Amino acid sequence: MPRPRRSAPRPRTRHQDPEVGLELELDVGPVAHGGHCVARHEGRVVFVRHTLPGERVRARVTEGGARYWRADAVEVLAASPDRVTPAWPAAGPGGVGGGELSHVALPAQRRWKADVLAEQLQRLAGLTRDVVVEAAPGDDERGGLGYRTRVGLVTDAEGRAGMRRFRSHDVVPLDAMPLGTPEVAALAATEGVFTRRWRPGRQLELVAPAGGADPLVLLDGTPWRRGRADTRPNARRAVTETLAVRGVEHRYRVAADGFWQVHREAPGVLAGAVLDAVGDVDGATVLDLYSGAGLFTLPLAAAVGPSGRVVAVEGDTQAVKDARRNVHGLGHVELRLGAVDRVLADGDAAGEGVGAADVVVLDPPRAGAGRAVVDAVAARAPRRVVYVACDPAALARDVGLLAGHGYTLGPLRAFDLFAHTHHVEAVAVLER
Repeated sequence: MPRPRRSAPRPRTRHQDPEVGLELELDVGPVAHGGHCVARHEGRVVFVRHTLPGERVRARVTEGGARYWRADAVEVLAASPDRVTPAWPAAGPGGVGGGELSHVALPAQRRWKADVLAEQLQRLAGLTRDVVVEAAPGDDERGGLGYRTRVGLVTDAEGRAGMRRFRSHDVVPLDAMPLGTPEVAALAATEGVFTRRWRPGRQLELVAPAGGADPLVLLDGTPWRRGRADTRPNARRAVTETLAVRGVEHRYRVAADGFWQVHREAPGVLAGAVLDAVGDVDGATVLDLYSGAGLFTLPLAAAVGPSGRVVAVEGDTQAVKDARRNVHGLGHVELRLGAVDRVLADGDAAGEGVGAADVVVLDPPRAGAGRAVVDAVAARAPRRVVYVACDPAALARDVGLLAGHGYTLGPLRAFDLFAHTHHVEAVAVLER
């Protein structure tokens, strides 16, 4: 193995690892969860970003340590046939987070994500499963760009809008964000987001619903309109989202800084997949956990019909406030505010508990549901659990936990709703 060399000296911080800045020639191995590939240097594992399996690269160590190192590929010595010109160069080595696969052809990105999901299921749940990651409508035609309806930015010490460097607090100024939809780009141009100088250390949120209605910029949570902050008590802080599922149109009022799926097609793709997964629930009781502003609650309410029942549980106060507006008039929908594990165990703040359910739908945050929630779900003995996951490792762990309660993994669909990143969404069906 060639001897490593050091790159030009870099400023040292007090606790910086001595290996940082070291350059290595590496033969790159398989993909791993987190957007990097695995290589080895003198027996030590090195997690390398901005590369592909089978490549030989020169990589610069970005983090050292006793167990493993992290590195960025800064020169490609032997390229993979799946390598393409980066779709977003600002997210390359040393750049911002959020576009770490932009050097990978879109079909290969989906194989990458499928391999990671399959590996996690095998390692954490003991299951061997072939996985196919489906493209979102329109992504191939757009080269995987222009899909985000929400873009978060921060300002640097000079007041320029940008994003944080990967695993760093440093801000990299930008002049565009190509993952944003054309409507987001138009909003940024109208408000001069990338051209004006803001106060340092500000948070900017650009929100442009997929339908193009009522876009909004928030500055530190305050609406920004026509070059100034709108501090009026009645200033608009919400946007309207619409989607059609199985021929039924649903409308949502959502806080602009609240949670909503960022891909323009994600709400419809996921809601349709969830309805396919729950099956015939006419007249059934469905428990909708981590329900947010009601993305799945409304389609589920239509699916169970007026003779059925949907109980939605969410821990975020603003999201439940939005959901109350969105389910107005649906008498067979009940909302519970509180942490999901506590509501399942003890009831919500008003003391209302959650009874038995025929089907449970859950869409937990990246950390997954965890043992307490899985145990509480299984205690209700639903015939089917539909798990919407944004993290393969958390999904695999929870599938393993549900297996301990007698649930078997059935159909599994995966969706590429975050092109040019390592993230993948999955909808898994578990049956008793």
